[in-house]
Amino acid sequence: MSIAQPHDAQQLASIASEVAFTAGERILELRRRGVAVAASKSSEVDIVTEADRESEQLVVDALRAERPDDGVLGEEGAGIEGTSGVTWVIDPIDGTVNYLYDLPVYTVSIAATVPDAAASADGRRAIAGAVFNPRTGELFEAWEGGGSRLNGSPVTISGKRELSTALVGTGFGYTAERRAGQAAILARLLPRVRDIRRTGSAAYEICSFAAGRLDAFYEHGLQPWDYAAALLIAREAGASVIGIDDAMPPGEPGFFAADPELVHELRRTLLVP
Repeated sequence: MSIAQPHDAQQLASIASEVAFTAGERILELRRRGVAVAASKSSEVDIVTEADRESEQLVVDALRAERPDDGVLGEEGAGIEGTSGVTWVIDPIDGTVNYLYDLPVYTVSIAATVPDAAASADGRRAIAGAVFNPRTGELFEAWEGGGSRLNGSPVTISGKRELSTALVGTGFGYTAERRAGQAAILARLLPRVRDIRRTGSAAYEICSFAAGRLDAFYEHGLQPWDYAAALLIAREAGASVIGIDDAMPPGEPGFFAADPELVHELRRTLLVP
């Protein structure tokens, strides 16, 4: 059950959408000029571009201008304590490697969150969010209790309930150790499903699931900025989202998203050798 909050979630979603669109248009413009790699993070192949940093600063400045009392948590280091109870969780470019290679799957993801220890492993619950892919012009958005939309039209999950015919999305980390573990889990799943898809942007892939283009999604090792907005969009589209066990809410250790009749079978298949 949702916890009542003195915030207008629909208004927050509108802000998230407007800012995500503006930042998306900017990173698209920067991409046309070429990509400058600024640094690496968890491994040599986990990169940060100058566009990541510029996009995050643009988003932070826009949100602070609109709502100066809110907090901010950004992938590239933005950390601002707020007093309103709302914290914006930002991924300025989700799918940076795709951005580097000019693959058309990268997004700006923005979520308005409130404290809720039971909702996710990071202790926040998204109440509004937007994910924008500037290459395709797709804007996904949702607010708590308001359903999910793609470019203004309602979307829902596929409703697939049979694992054997499910098309499942996932992703992989950037360290060799994490990838080895993810490969072992994937090997258990592949013989049991229709097929696997991996686009390189968790936010976009979760939103694709929300729009019925995939039947389920799972991943281990994602951070709040990767999933905050997208998982709200999936839930509001009818998905059930669960953690790696019933005692742990969804988050960095792992989560599974699917139709409520399928999600527990997906978790069992992946976690039980």
